[in-house]
Amino acid sequence: MQAAERRQQRNAQKRLRELERQTKEQAKLSVLEQARLEVETYESGLEVLLSVHKERGELWDWLAVAVALPPHPPRKFSRHELKTRLQASLPNFRPSHEQDLETALAQARSDDEQEFQEALANFSEEKAEWERMNDLAPRILAGEHKAYTEALVEFSPLAELSDLGSSIYFTVHHAKLLECVLKVSGRQIIPADVKSLTASGKVSVKAMPKARFHEIYQDYMCGCVLRVAREVIALLPVDTVLITASVDALDSRSGRSVEQPVLSVAIPRIAVERLDFDLIDPSDAMQNFLRRGDFKASRKSGDFEPITALTPADLPQSSLDSVDVRDLAVGLQQLRDEVKADLEALGSQLPVVALPINESP
Repeated sequence: MQAAERRQQRNAQKRLRELERQTKEQAKLSVLEQARLEVETYESGLEVLLSVHKERGELWDWLAVAVALPPHPPRKFSRHELKTRLQASLPNFRPSHEQDLETALAQARSDDEQEFQEALANFSEEKAEWERMNDLAPRILAGEHKAYTEALVEFSPLAELSDLGSSIYFTVHHAKLLECVLKVSGRQIIPADVKSLTASGKVSVKAMPKARFHEIYQDYMCGCVLRVAREVIALLPVDTVLITASVDALDSRSGRSVEQPVLSVAIPRIAVERLDFDLIDPSDAMQNFLRRGDFKASRKSGDFEPITALTPADLPQSSLDSVDVRDLAVGLQQLRDEVKADLEALGSQLPVVALPINESP
């Protein structure tokens, strides 16, 4: 649980922070070292954007949480008092007067009591946390909407996407389907220039080609969508995550910036478990899912073309969504009886064929 509560620290981010720290000290560096550092910082920033889909939070086993035993209450020990008495029994122990031993024992008892009170306080916190999780886990296993929301708020490590400039809103439709609206950062999050080192070690800055800019923006958006799906599936026992990514785009009719959906994807758990996220291309991976959005940028504005987002009604409906386990068992038994009756009827209609018997000579 502690691992899940901690924000995931990706290697690319750690590298970026280190490079940013070094940038502050660039006055001490030579011109060539400054150039190298500037280019490495630029490349590391791009790596953070393009690898957002590669990480995932802790995989939660809510059944294990539900059956976890409560913490044991602490016991009071007399470790310090016993140590003091043992020291007093040694031959080289020579107190100046009787009060010295009594003072030492009193201090030892005080230390023992302090340790016990600290352990008791820790136990109270652990028990309160166990009671909270012991209440939450069965509700999540039962598919309670409010429990899903509580888990997303408290345990989801999606704060990293917020650091990258995205906002996320969730809607729980039922125990197996969760919808998410992901507002992806605007075009300003992608660098407008390309930085590289020349043969002489100087920094070369050129305007990023539109095709490359669009490719990075597309991969970043798809990477955010995949990251959200991975985090939700790792945290909650849902089967499908419906994610709609939207961006701020210019409305040519009003001349104002409006939020428009540009990609809508239904991502099932079984498909996520089959992907190798270290090797996939985020944009190409979208072909594995039911989706809307072709990533065709407007020639005039350079923005993605707006779409009509998918809704739960657009998803394939499983016959198991609303079937109770007991109803399913009854249905299977009926089907079994029908098949058995059909086989018996078919057997009674088959002609009886007498086979010749070869007698031994």
